Amino acid sequence: MSRVLVTGAASGLGEALTRAFRQRGDEVLATDVAGTGGVETGARASSSTIRRLDITSDDDWATAREWVDEHWGGLDVLVNNAGVAGGGRIDVAGIDEWQWIIDVNLLGAVRGCRTFTPVFKRQESGTIVNVASLAGLVHPAGMASYNAVKAGVVALTETLGHELAAYGVTAHVVCPSYFRTNLLSSLRGADLALGAVVTHLVESSPFTADQIATAVLAGIDAGDEVILPDPMARAAYDQKLRDRPAYDAQLRRQAARLRELDGAPSE
Repeated sequence: MSRVLVTGAASGLGEALTRAFRQRGDEVLATDVAGTGGVETGARASSSTIRRLDITSDDDWATAREWVDEHWGGLDVLVNNAGVAGGGRIDVAGIDEWQWIIDVNLLGAVRGCRTFTPVFKRQESGTIVNVASLAGLVHPAGMASYNAVKAGVVALTETLGHELAAYGVTAHVVCPSYFRTNLLSSLRGADLALGAVVTHLVESSPFTADQIATAVLAGIDAGDEVILPDPMARAAYDQKLRDRPAYDAQLRRQAARLRELDGAPSE
């Protein structure tokens, strides 16, 4: 039985991951920025009962570590799942949007890793799971800020996998393609037209959060450092590695359609 902390556990993939860990008998500290009240940690616990954790708050992270130290005396798995949706064409999205998504999606994971790395070093064991996105590996047009922060999470995870290996710590990054979730409830930004396109892609996805969560746990158990939990993600990344010219051509064809958002016909 593992002791697991999951951020962003109130809904979406975080809720599905919390449920999946608990179903196999792990103890889970479910946290979310919207969470209040007590914490249930048993196998029968519901993810509806969570502890508040704002991943942009150093104080909240310190409080989470205090809880872990007091109740568990350590941590086996840290899942940095919480995040927000954003993006937009480079001349439409403002710098304030960039600063917001960097603070949440990248520095939120950094804060979590910094908080619990001393615990993992002391134990000489531990698992870090950072939820990024296929956007961290494959970079479609119109999503520069989101792509950049998710690529940063990929780089962070690989770095920590090397840096902490001597302490018995493993690091895994999760890179799903579009799947049905409520992440878009956090979507904000000036590029409303592109936001509508992304919303359609999410809502029309054949994959559910529970399916992604099951694949994530399987990837962790298999020791996969990069977890591509759905066939679309695996196919897209494989094309980039195997046939870069075809990959570039496809993404530029997609990018050309963005001209229509500027009121110009696509070429």
